Amino acid sequence: MKRRRVKITGLGFVTPAGIGKEAFWQGILEPVSRVTAAKKFPEEAGPFVAAEVKGFKLESLVPGVSSKRMPRHTQFALAGAVLALQDAGLSLAALRGQTPLVMIGASLMDFGSINKGVDIIVRKGPVNGLPSSVFSASVSSISGTLGELIGGVTRTLALQSACCAGTDAIGHAADMVARGETDLALAGGTEAPLFFHPMLELKMAGLAPGNPEHPERQSRPFDLWRTTGVIGEGACVLLLEPESSPRPGYAFVSGYAFASDPLESPGAGLYDAMRLALANAGLNSSQVDCINAWGPGHKIIDRAESQALGRLFGPALAGIPAVSLKGAIGNPLGAGGAIQAGCAALGLARGQVPPTVNWQYPDPDCPLRLSAQPRHLPHATTIVNAHGLSGTNACLVLNR
Repeated sequence: MKRRRVKITGLGFVTPAGIGKEAFWQGILEPVSRVTAAKKFPEEAGPFVAAEVKGFKLESLVPGVSSKRMPRHTQFALAGAVLALQDAGLSLAALRGQTPLVMIGASLMDFGSINKGVDIIVRKGPVNGLPSSVFSASVSSISGTLGELIGGVTRTLALQSACCAGTDAIGHAADMVARGETDLALAGGTEAPLFFHPMLELKMAGLAPGNPEHPERQSRPFDLWRTTGVIGEGACVLLLEPESSPRPGYAFVSGYAFASDPLESPGAGLYDAMRLALANAGLNSSQVDCINAWGPGHKIIDRAESQALGRLFGPALAGIPAVSLKGAIGNPLGAGGAIQAGCAALGLARGQVPPTVNWQYPDPDCPLRLSAQPRHLPHATTIVNAHGLSGTNACLVLNR
């Protein structure tokens, strides 16, 4: 069977920059960081900074559904899915009877219920454990809960490939639409890690800053004075359909690939992921005119991604517009690549590239064409990169 072209017909954002397509787009075009001091952790553990989704209330976005006892990452995913469907002019009820595909990725289990359960056991004893967390805390429960909300027969799958999870979910779902296995797919990533654990461990591992001063300046992708990334939260869910769908699309998902890092070479596998994704799309590097980079603001990872990009594009890299969203919204781990993909689709449709917030002092080791201000740049093809600390890498190719 001939492969079908796959288009993105709905976008559902839940991010620190805004909830919903227009709020997100307005927020992400502002050269403003949403990173703030995180006040909800024990003082004896020292300072924390993070990028939080403010003002989120599931009940206002998904009527009839209660957030009580529902993990925050699952709430984000449900809201993102409903927003994506509304954006495409559909509802959850409209999917019943169509056997839709639901594929959501996340890096971490629900540490909210895990933290709560451990705290209760420490205070009250083991007989007061929370057996429900065995089911609700798993990554697989996210897609499962969304499938239950849709009702009828759905095909659900969860992916847990570190920070690449949302990117991988979109890539695999798009491939299934292209092969004709489904005509409707809700795919993306979600993450809610802003709990004492794992934030304490991330800070101890040097993956989150411990400096409380000027939190809004802490996430500095590709900047010479960057130190480490800042953890964020959020979700983005895309509605994927074949080109024959009557609904208009923002962009096509034309290529996808994943690859692992060689031992002792963090981020080096990004080169293979990008190369294979372009081959999957039937394109070469000269046809790429925008880069939505992973760029977490980490000293080593930013440099490694820049080296992989330089290896792929050569001298042409200096002329290709590039952006990292992490200065604005932090690093929402498994949701990061999905938010980037949604952002890239909007950028293709509207001919704009958001700013790389806090990029102020160019690093000679990261010779990308970045800007701290939004740019009006009509473009036709974007690559979207993701990298996970376990050595995972993924790349999507989107075009008009």
